[in-house]
Amino acid sequence: MSSRRLTFRQWVGWIGLTMVAILAIAVAVWRGDILRAGLDPQVPFQTYEPPPAPDYGVPASWALRDARAANSGDAAVFFVHSTTYEGGRHWNGPIGDRKADDWLRRVVLPNHAGPFAVAGPVSAPLYRQASLYTRLTLREDAREARAFAYRDIVSAFDAWLLRHPAGPIVLAGVEQGGDLLERLTRERIARDPALRDRLVAVYLMDVIVPEGRLATNIPACSRRDQTACVVVFSPVGDHNDGAANRRLRRALSWDDRGQLVELEGRTPICVNPVTGSSDEASVAARASRGATNATGLEWGARPALRTREIATECREGLLRHTEPDLEAYRETGSWADRRKSRPYNLFYGDLEADVQVRAAAWRGLHAG
Repeated sequence: MSSRRLTFRQWVGWIGLTMVAILAIAVAVWRGDILRAGLDPQVPFQTYEPPPAPDYGVPASWALRDARAANSGDAAVFFVHSTTYEGGRHWNGPIGDRKADDWLRRVVLPNHAGPFAVAGPVSAPLYRQASLYTRLTLREDAREARAFAYRDIVSAFDAWLLRHPAGPIVLAGVEQGGDLLERLTRERIARDPALRDRLVAVYLMDVIVPEGRLATNIPACSRRDQTACVVVFSPVGDHNDGAANRRLRRALSWDDRGQLVELEGRTPICVNPVTGSSDEASVAARASRGATNATGLEWGARPALRTREIATECREGLLRHTEPDLEAYRETGSWADRRKSRPYNLFYGDLEADVQVRAAAWRGLHAG
């Protein structure tokens, strides 16, 4: 018995289904590349016209300007936020982009600037940040865009110093913001004895700095009561070796000429925020002072903390940590959102305690 031949319409249907299946598989395999390409400005940075510069003499150029929380201390805090502008049209995000500002105020400030509110008034400049796309490629255009953002941070820092000419200072930055502060610390504070004397500490969160890169007179913190030192760490889940390898492979750091260069096998510096030291010993979860998801909280509202939750260890230059099995600490949102700084803080209580101890130590050294 001969098999029944397919009609022309059936052939068209089967071909159509096959093409849809192939397209679906292609999208699944190359989805990240497709979405990443959509964020590419498609213009060389050399011919790109950046957005207008902010005026740091006016409040509108600051996400926070000397914002105080209840019972805060007397140390002025300069906080530089992480990447919130995704890209597409610009290499460097314009001031006032609504989507970027919403992520900044709703997610970044309460989770990552919040721990430092106990130290004193917090100021956070808006700046022409390099787009998220520049964090996903090692192209020279992307490096130039990231270097361009540094100009705004220097201008904001100078304006901030005019309002805070004396007294203790704290610098804190997350991801891109931390990268920019690392350069600022070496180029401005390390070279100025008066500023260095005022420095409580520098906090570089979700940042990779290779060994030998920090200024010798502002080293990595080796103990919790040390001042004029740097707390730097790049957190990765304890069993997520793939993420650890990708982070090291894509990492860029500033050289002495202000150029972003690859690690080339150098081990990053890791200061454990739970202990406040660069000791590589494992730290049990019972030492953790509190993780939180503060997303959506108003400035000054202290979130509830989950203590004794996160075990940590500085291993091969990265801060490896256990992952809490709770819905509040799972990454959600769009593909782009999941590549920004985390919408929670596993070390909120630890950083809060750390800056208080160091500020008290600074006051002790400068008493009288």
